[in-house]
Amino acid sequence: MGYDVTRFIGEVDEDLICPVCSGVLEDPVQVIPCEHSFCKTCITHWFSQQHTCPADGNVLTFTQLCPVPRIMQKMLLKLKISCDNSVFGCRAVIQLANLETHLRVCEHNPKRLVTCAVGCSLVMPRDELLQHNCVEHLHSRIQQQHSHIVELEKTSEDQKHQLVVQKRDIQALKAYLRTLRNSETNLHDLEDTAEHREVLQWVNSLQPAKVNHWDWVISTPDTAMRALTKGSLVDSGCPASIIDQLIENSHECSWPQGLATLETRELNQHCYENFVARHIPGLQAVVVMASENHHMSENMVLEPGIVMIFAHGVEDLLEA
Repeated sequence: MGYDVTRFIGEVDEDLICPVCSGVLEDPVQVIPCEHSFCKTCITHWFSQQHTCPADGNVLTFTQLCPVPRIMQKMLLKLKISCDNSVFGCRAVIQLANLETHLRVCEHNPKRLVTCAVGCSLVMPRDELLQHNCVEHLHSRIQQQHSHIVELEKTSEDQKHQLVVQKRDIQALKAYLRTLRNSETNLHDLEDTAEHREVLQWVNSLQPAKVNHWDWVISTPDTAMRALTKGSLVDSGCPASIIDQLIENSHECSWPQGLATLETRELNQHCYENFVARHIPGLQAVVVMASENHHMSENMVLEPGIVMIFAHGVEDLLEA
């Protein structure tokens, strides 16, 4: 199904209109030999019912479909379109090539994932945040843990250790739940804890880093490389409370939206020089801590921080 023509700024060339849905071509394909173009979804559905060209009625087969010429693809990607979330207040007009990237970070997108900042850190669509209740969520987690315990109690002796861990987690959740019920203390007022001070002390012990080639980042480090990085973090005095999360955050699958794919990293490369990065001793790697990067947009940072490993080009800022 094509894009609604009314969403585009200016007149759209008729060659970019799908004859089936009358919308602007989406994921377009072309028919050989008549060279008519259609949305891939539209022509696939059409072929499920009949085997003729929707534009001229000639007999066709599915094997006669091919990608549209590159010049037509470029014409489509340069068209300016209003955001899908215009009905929710977004006034952005972007090139079709950048629409998908914009939608992932659009502040008006009701389905954009956000994190509960009140206390439970649950990730949910933005339109569900107003109805979210931390107490109810934690109650649900406790009930799930209880159900799991009942199941574990019926299993063999070698799973009893897991049972102990589950019970300990329940006690921690119950204690946290009591805190939420009996205190109105804002979560941000709790930052100055011994653990937080330990993290800050460690961060300040690391040398500021200069990255000469951000495009040399190894976004999918293997197990051996991550183990080596973990060892270096341990040797540097990294607090045990955050070290596993930092290692998890060394892979692009855990990175924030602005770094999660090669395409978004290329689009945001101009922002990298604004990162405050710390050199991980002995490695071509840096750690970008959220506590030092409040000036960066939320789609470029991650709690407690991001580990970025490079093929080459990392040095101490003071030596650069």
